[in-house]
Amino acid sequence: MKFKDKTIIVTGGGRGIGRGISEGFAAQGANIIICGRRKPETLPVNTQFIPLDIRDAESAKSLIGFALEKTGRVDCLINNAGGGPPVASKDASPNLTQKVIALNLLAPINLAQAAYEPLKASGGSIVNISSVSATRSSPGSVAYGAAKAGLLNVTTSLAMEWAPDIRVNAIIVGLVKTEASTDHYGGKKGMAHLASNLPMGRMGAPEDIAKACLFLAEPSNSYISGACLEVFGGGEPPSFLKIAEEAHKLG
Repeated sequence: MKFKDKTIIVTGGGRGIGRGISEGFAAQGANIIICGRRKPETLPVNTQFIPLDIRDAESAKSLIGFALEKTGRVDCLINNAGGGPPVASKDASPNLTQKVIALNLLAPINLAQAAYEPLKASGGSIVNISSVSATRSSPGSVAYGAAKAGLLNVTTSLAMEWAPDIRVNAIIVGLVKTEASTDHYGGKKGMAHLASNLPMGRMGAPEDIAKACLFLAEPSNSYISGACLEVFGGGEPPSFLKIAEEAHKLG
């Protein structure tokens, strides 16, 4: 129960990876504050929900204020909420691009600023959830990849600027199986094919990301700041290997 009576904020903590993170900290005795545009049907134990859209800059103050009102403290901010629909770059509207960047980059910045004082008071930390799209090309999701890459820079910059008061780290997340994955990756057959081509023979699970968050948020890891931890099961096999294999068969 390393996080007993600590307050952990998880944006988008009601489903998918966020749900796994919330449940991971709740199992360690933490008080969980989550947000989203819609309240989930069920909540993890010791979890309170506030409805808001974190793309609205003013919502950052509302979320931090809610956490302080309910628990009196903030010990860790986990900027998990994110995403963006795949769309051909030539067809992406300015409005869509702005919304994707607001969700994945501007919101975490606004929330970090709003959480600064209570995190400084508690000696807390921030964990930003980034993506492998930040570290490789991201065709069909350019704004998302660019925003997640920017989030890594936010991580290292704030880690330096806010040290030694607040630690700031990031997780570079690979392919993770959630309730939305089946449709996204072409059904059960598509999921099985994808998993069989990954180094670990499976996709990640929300609890894999939760364990990394628990590690980074643990106060005893006091010298870990500015880290961008890759949690992707060995990575994605480079496409040139598949191309070379196919070319060899043709030859």
